[in-house]
Amino acid sequence: MMNMAGIVRNRSGSAAVEFAIVAPIFILVLLTMIAYGIYLTAAYAVQQVAADAARTAVAGINKTERETLAKNFVDKSALNYAFLDKNRVNVSVGSDPLNINQFTVTVEYDATELPIWSLYSFALPDKTIRRFSTIRIGGI
Repeated sequence: MMNMAGIVRNRSGSAAVEFAIVAPIFILVLLTMIAYGIYLTAAYAVQQVAADAARTAVAGINKTERETLAKNFVDKSALNYAFLDKNRVNVSVGSDPLNINQFTVTVEYDATELPIWSLYSFALPDKTIRRFSTIRIGGI
């Protein structure tokens, strides 16, 4: 029969208690790192699409033609990026009001279908990823 002093000194099971305390926090941090990794991969892909669309649009003579070229690039390209669905990509081209010698291609991606929103992690970024690329028209 164990007395009260023996119960207090008994250390068997302490590792299980420590694991029960630390494991949920560890799993939450791990899922958050995975979620941000997926999100940053998608954000990088959107930035690359914006840069590629801007390089394609530089051949356009006016804003309408540039926008058509940029949208056609996204529609016709494979966009072989992980976690990126080209049906959720929206492309727009705008002139820079402060500098008529450059234009900006903006790409918005609806990221609501990314698998990260169900990971129960910490606060996540906006569900719409917006990136842009500015191109100078003409030579130097």
